[in-house]
Amino acid sequence: MNFCGEPVLRAATRDAVDKLPARLGRNQGAYHGEGIDIAAVLRDNLESARQHGWTVESLVPDVRYPVYALSRRVPGARRRLYFSTGIHGDEPAGPLAISQLLRENRWPAEVDLWVVPCLNPEGFVLRQRTNGEGVDLNRDYRQPRSHTVRAHIRWLERQPHFDFAVCLHEDWEAHGFYLYELNPDGEPSLAENVIAAVGAGIPIDHSPTIDGWPARGGIIRPQIEPADRPEWPEAIHLVMNQTRHSYTLEAPSDFELGVRVRALVTAVEALLLCRDEERVN
Repeated sequence: MNFCGEPVLRAATRDAVDKLPARLGRNQGAYHGEGIDIAAVLRDNLESARQHGWTVESLVPDVRYPVYALSRRVPGARRRLYFSTGIHGDEPAGPLAISQLLRENRWPAEVDLWVVPCLNPEGFVLRQRTNGEGVDLNRDYRQPRSHTVRAHIRWLERQPHFDFAVCLHEDWEAHGFYLYELNPDGEPSLAENVIAAVGAGIPIDHSPTIDGWPARGGIIRPQIEPADRPEWPEAIHLVMNQTRHSYTLEAPSDFELGVRVRALVTAVEALLLCRDEERVN
């Protein structure tokens, strides 16, 4: 599939507009959808990674809830990209999307990759947003309390600068797919490409305000001052320390799980396959 050609994207969106899936209406006050066997998902991830020559590192060598990081370095790489997911235990589509991407192994050949396939396995076992100690890991990156985030930061400090970083999430309240983009230096953006590609298979949230932020066409570009925020999500830590460009992908979790997984896989593939000069304006 061509994710970058503007006519292809527009035609796909027109053809699919009457066939897009609808919300299920079951998320009342919280996420009430499917859970996943995170241990089985992580076993599959490790098997795929080793089969395709990735390096596997243990960030949190917990016997019950280990956290792994995967990396793939190639000679002559032109880009370095980072992906993470599974930081909230009530957002199962992200780990499944990364698992599919690892299994299919259709990554571009000229890219170095770093992947953290599940930052909060304990949360998935408990079917809750936080870890077992009640810490929201995605608010723990400025003054970390959790051993997981402390270990993750130590690992990140050993890695090179990334061209961009991608965090896969879900939102139980969202009307459709949307994304955050942190891009303080005004680098060329692929956000519109992602929205166009994903919009062929799932509704986009066109609300003017999403999660308290102004949004346009399913894209939130928050103007933030990190120093003024007492709690940092992973994306802010990444932009302050590891990259100058991040995308946080938000699948709407009041849709069927398979639909959400496809949306996140499509979004990642759009980011991987598009070139900056080919972005849709």
